[in-house]
Amino acid sequence: MKPISFKDRVKIYAKAGNGGNGVVAFHRDKRTPRGGPDGGDGGHGGSIILKGDPNTDSLNYLHYQPHQRAEHGGNGAGNNRHGRRGKNTILSVPLGTVIKDPDTEEFIDEIIEEGQEIVIAKGGYGGLGNLRFKSSINQAPDQCKEGTPGEERAYRLELKLMADVGLVGYPNAGKSTLLTALTDATPKVASYPFTTINPILGTLVFENYTRIRIADIPGLIDGAAEGVGLGHYFLRHIERSRFLIFVIDMAAEDNRNPADDYRNLRKELETYNPELADRPFLVLANKTDEDVAEENLAEFKKETGLDPLCISAGLGEGCEKIKEILYDHFFGK
Repeated sequence: MKPISFKDRVKIYAKAGNGGNGVVAFHRDKRTPRGGPDGGDGGHGGSIILKGDPNTDSLNYLHYQPHQRAEHGGNGAGNNRHGRRGKNTILSVPLGTVIKDPDTEEFIDEIIEEGQEIVIAKGGYGGLGNLRFKSSINQAPDQCKEGTPGEERAYRLELKLMADVGLVGYPNAGKSTLLTALTDATPKVASYPFTTINPILGTLVFENYTRIRIADIPGLIDGAAEGVGLGHYFLRHIERSRFLIFVIDMAAEDNRNPADDYRNLRKELETYNPELADRPFLVLANKTDEDVAEENLAEFKKETGLDPLCISAGLGEGCEKIKEILYDHFFGK
């Protein structure tokens, strides 16, 4: 079976419910043969609402069901019976979902908190029954109002992952292996580039049950900030990360220069969003169990002036130290 691909940018069409019609009716029974008006109001139409859900991590279902409708309001009836209100359609979306105009890409709003709700198509108002028109000079009104149509709108939804930590690195640097070692995530891991083609979230749970979310951002390539490859597709998921971890391959398995990798990664992030330059970060020297890593590490320190944390994600070495650093940063002093 072909796996379902990750969807983080979709266009949806929202049609809210119409309001029900009010009615003209007059009360009649054997005791009051000339009873007054008693036509009820129509019910309001249902609205379409986006709701932030931390347990939802993609927009897949909206990609496959882009047309969303809410229920119409019921019509009023005699004996002052009001029409039933239409049910709202509530769409659970991930935290970090941005709402845009589909034509201009103009920002409209965003979902950033659990339980936050935004009405994207408001239901129509129910019409008034003739009872509403009774007055001292009009004891038997014969007019009513129809319900108003529900709003019909199109939107572009774009997901920017709400992760506490973003893993940044070139393809085959070991980010997926590290995510597996730190969290409950189970990304595909293999010894060739681009095994991760979609952002993957994992949750790191500490001994006191506090937790943070870590995102494995697919491997970047040079020119990503200008849209080379899937540059913007990947980079926008880094924007909301409060802490960055640069995973550098010290084994240089793809004939890369680790120092150049670090400098180029920094450049790509800062070109895409200058604010990322001020984001707290940690540099990891991965695959230090390899024979060539020692020489590459010494050269890296010389060229960058940095003293990275040495780890081997594949062997689980250094992971406890990473956890200590992350806990101190998010929950320490």
